[in-house]
Amino acid sequence: MNPYTVHQIYFSPTGTTRKTLEAITAGLSTDKINRYDLTYTNTSTQQSIPDGIALIGIPVYAGRVPIDFLKRFETISAHNIPTILIALYGNREFEDALIELRDVAIQKGFNIIAAGAFIGEHSYSTAQSPIAQNRPDKEDLKIAREFGQKVATKIVANDLSQPKIDGNRPYRDRINFGGISPETIAKSCTLCGKCSDVCPVGVIKVDDCVTTDKQNCIMCAACTRICAFGARHFNHPSIEEKRAMLMEHCSAAKQATIFI
Repeated sequence: MNPYTVHQIYFSPTGTTRKTLEAITAGLSTDKINRYDLTYTNTSTQQSIPDGIALIGIPVYAGRVPIDFLKRFETISAHNIPTILIALYGNREFEDALIELRDVAIQKGFNIIAAGAFIGEHSYSTAQSPIAQNRPDKEDLKIAREFGQKVATKIVANDLSQPKIDGNRPYRDRINFGGISPETIAKSCTLCGKCSDVCPVGVIKVDDCVTTDKQNCIMCAACTRICAFGARHFNHPSIEEKRAMLMEHCSAAKQATIFI
């Protein structure tokens, strides 16, 4: 076991980013782990990480870092500690997300020594239109563990050089997701409230029915994944159009892209 502490900092509404970070941590071979889960809220006070290794992970939303992560990440800083960046994308492209994450992390005092773009099931994926379905899979997690091992070797060699990371500046325009959200099939819904519990932006309310503030939905699909009865689903012409495009152009399985 390595003596350093790994600080996992992540935004992971459907759990796929978190799962990938856990596999990388296993490769780093340490049992000292601090987790900063920014999925549902920011930390209550400013936190500065003085030592150890940081592992920062986010899902890619239309080629960018989720804006809610950026807001919650504002309370965390570091003192030039070695840092690994992870972007999880739905088999389309990660575009400018990693370079944006790097820029933000450096501003907060993190020293980027490695990065990776990994694959996770797309938010629009369904059984009828599978897009990177059930990923990260066993092979993805194996690659993640091996990546962690490579970074551990780099740290032992005291190589803290910064890798070149793909992406562009200025970043691509951020897409406004407001106006569309998953809908509820009333006859299938048991009003259990799990969809509300997992919503990272708190826009789902459950009383005698389920209501969603569509203007502030970030379309992460956490509510559709958690529902055991299939009562939450995307049902909008623009989503169907995007699904068809993804099925046509992004069906071939992509693999992780590593920067080290």
